[in-house]
Amino acid sequence: MESSKHTPHGDVTQVGTVTLTDDATGKTLKLPLLGGSTGPNVIDIRKLYAETGYFTYDPGFTSTAACDSAITYIDGDEGILLHRGYAIADLAENCDFLEVCHLLLNGELPNPQQKADFERTITYHTMVHEQLTKFYSGFRRDAHPMAIMCGVVGALSAFYHDSTDIFDPVQRKIAAHRLIAKMPTLAAMAYKYTVGEPFMYPRNDLSYAENFLYMTFGTPCEEWKVDPVLSEAMDKIFILHADHEQNASTSTVRLAGSSHANPFACIASGIAALWGPAHGGANEAVLKMLDQIGSVENIPEFVRRAKDKNDSFRLMGFGHRVYKNYDPRAKIMRETCYQVLDRLGIKDEPHLAIAMELEKIALSDEYFIEKKLYPNVDFYSGIILKAMGFPTSMFTVLFALARTVGWISQWKEMIEDPAQKIGRPRQLFTGHASRSFVPLDKR
Repeated sequence: MESSKHTPHGDVTQVGTVTLTDDATGKTLKLPLLGGSTGPNVIDIRKLYAETGYFTYDPGFTSTAACDSAITYIDGDEGILLHRGYAIADLAENCDFLEVCHLLLNGELPNPQQKADFERTITYHTMVHEQLTKFYSGFRRDAHPMAIMCGVVGALSAFYHDSTDIFDPVQRKIAAHRLIAKMPTLAAMAYKYTVGEPFMYPRNDLSYAENFLYMTFGTPCEEWKVDPVLSEAMDKIFILHADHEQNASTSTVRLAGSSHANPFACIASGIAALWGPAHGGANEAVLKMLDQIGSVENIPEFVRRAKDKNDSFRLMGFGHRVYKNYDPRAKIMRETCYQVLDRLGIKDEPHLAIAMELEKIALSDEYFIEKKLYPNVDFYSGIILKAMGFPTSMFTVLFALARTVGWISQWKEMIEDPAQKIGRPRQLFTGHASRSFVPLDKR
């Protein structure tokens, strides 16, 4: 490996080269080795096909960096999650969600004046076009809220034509603010529609989290009172789900955005990807698992089954595709879980009792330690949301609401990247190479 200081763009620096040798021909190729501010270096293979005629093969992109980004950094081995350099624990402890939104969008935490201006901008964009509310009546009452969200978020582009020019920085900014502001309104309306209750319009005197809870659980029949413990818990849930680097839904948003689709369509694509149970439905799966276990007394049997590779049962909420250590968000969510249950007076909650015993086992059992199956954020969030009154069908909707700022920040970064190209993954073709056509009467 040779060293160099050439900088292609941004904070990406060539730190050396990697020599690739083709054993079939003996030909060698030097590929640039790029380094960022922290984390593993990457081999730049952009010229690999032109030089060798080969593609790389990496299903699931487990070893492939599709972009460079300055927004979120994860060190899964060490259990580290940073947003713009700040530890997630520090942000959850000291900031509200809109401060984190400002950080993700703009790169820095706001000063007092910037915070006030940003909060006012978001607050005064929470209402949606009245005609958009008519969209909801086109869905069946038993429609899944995520199905509704896919439709209405994509439809925003039909109402806000003045913020769909992706090459205008002012319009990009307006679109970002609108999406962050209107997502709680749209999500609450999806819930209200499925339960047959009237839509509640947002209030400018409430905070972001308070407004969402009000629009979700308030009714015109009586005054809705803010519960600071529940609104703070909701705010923390939003912070902990705001962004998570290049995951499935974020990559989907970037891929859709690479074709220069409008931002509303791109975020709708992220919602669709998040809907999958392997991604956004994990906390719902945790509750179903706890229901299946039934009681603390049954845990040993289910743990035994989880260790049996021939048994289809899996413990949900343990381990993570990225984290090979304790999920840094899980500790915060665990504390929040206790606070919510205590505030609501929920004693001896069966789900929590099972969850606590499972956590104890996971942190002490050699099997879980060896395989690094630590509790993740989904392990506790489902219990909190259920205690607050959300049906399981709304869990992923709340995830999408919180993740919107991450999606739009990643989209914005991609559009502003001069090296950005339309996404076009390659394939290893395994079908018929070439066949002679057979007329219909001879098949």
